[in-house]
Amino acid sequence: VQLQASGGGLVQAGGSLRLSCAASGSIFRINGMGWYRQAPGKQRESVAVISSGGSTNYADSVKGRFTISRDNAKNTVYLQMNSLNPEDTALYYCAKGRGSKVSTQPEDYDHWGQGTQVTVSS
Repeated sequence: VQLQASGGGLVQAGGSLRLSCAASGSIFRINGMGWYRQAPGKQRESVAVISSGGSTNYADSVKGRFTISRDNAKNTVYLQMNSLNPEDTALYYCAKGRGSKVSTQPEDYDHWGQGTQVTVSS
């Protein structure tokens, strides 16, 4: 299984980015997927997760600003990020769930992408 994340970059506060994660080597539609992030000096945290059926869960810090979605035909999961602020600066990872359900626990994910850097300037 390979996960290829893309779409990160440098953006000003208030701006938007859309991250993409293309999956290969697995039956994508049956797995939950997640986006995590890790800022320097901080632990990796769950940002948004989506089940195989489309149920979602968001970290409180991103609710109302970020939207996770998936396109099973393209084996791709997306993270639309709006109203970005400097606290969103981090390395963002996508991950494939071991099962089909929503989960915010890192141990419930068995494959991780390489990460894409998001930097928000003030």
